[in-house]
Amino acid sequence: MNELGKISQKSVAPDQVSMIQVDDGVAGQRIDNFLLRVCKGVPKSHIYRILRSGEVRVNKGRVDAKYRLAVGDIVRVPPIRVAQSDAFESGPAVPVPPAHFEILFEDEYLIAINKPCGVAVHGGSGIAFGVIEQMREARPLGKFLELVHRLDRETSGILLLAKKRAALVGLHEQIRENRMDKRYYACAHGQWESGWGRRRAVKEPLYKYLTPEGERRVRVQPDGSPSHTVFNLVEHWPGYVLVEAELKTGRTHQIRVHLAHLGLPIVGDAKYGDFALNKALARANARPSIKRMFLHAHRLRLTHPITGEPMELSAPLPDECRRFLDQLTDLRNETHPDAPTAI
Repeated sequence: MNELGKISQKSVAPDQVSMIQVDDGVAGQRIDNFLLRVCKGVPKSHIYRILRSGEVRVNKGRVDAKYRLAVGDIVRVPPIRVAQSDAFESGPAVPVPPAHFEILFEDEYLIAINKPCGVAVHGGSGIAFGVIEQMREARPLGKFLELVHRLDRETSGILLLAKKRAALVGLHEQIRENRMDKRYYACAHGQWESGWGRRRAVKEPLYKYLTPEGERRVRVQPDGSPSHTVFNLVEHWPGYVLVEAELKTGRTHQIRVHLAHLGLPIVGDAKYGDFALNKALARANARPSIKRMFLHAHRLRLTHPITGEPMELSAPLPDECRRFLDQLTDLRNETHPDAPTAI
């Protein structure tokens, strides 16, 4: 059996029982997320299996996956014997390469980065690693680093990470109480209805489900979770609109599904978009042309969780998105040279 260790260790020994004492660095974290971090390379399905079986103990008692750790808890982690089928499904362990992302803000409590499109925020569901794993590898001396919120893999823009447990708790409280003002730019295909004015609120409930292939999806459904997005018209072109989305709730794929419900699927959206259009826009000689989903978290207003100071973070549109908008404007001017200036 391992000696009693602190949570700051990188991982547990796979072939023996480990006893880990929780310090204030991870107090408040769920036991399942804790195990996924210290049991590196172990499939998520196996983590939940050892939790259900009672092999994981906290203070000598059984806990479920939702249990939140407290300072001083003693966690018993069993030898991790992964079934051959699990090992085959998960494949060989993939080393996590350290990565440095554009830093928008950093102090001793939090980091705001500009996440690129195509990068997951964390590993799982067939993805070996994401932003959080790469940031931890790039900062091996950091005792604590956790995601404050998530962005879809194909969404770019502002992503918050906490460097202290107190900061994470404070930021989560702001999210729960809707005291964070999150704004996204989205370019959608379709026509902005004249009766909507320049501001359109959508309060359609959203329901999560799995496709027959096991992929996560969301749809508007009466018994779904209450959801609220406000769309502000920024500019329009023939067949396209640029909107700023205000998130009043934070449901999975909320902006994407609410826009699709309005008949305005986001350009490049592979799950809820116009698939034929996406394919056409991605062609090498297309004009306009874009090969990604046009959804970008461009502004975030919040209160610093420790100092109480108001903060405003911003991330400019990526070059490929700006280029797409410029192409739309050029095409409009070529077709209608005397058209009035867009909104």
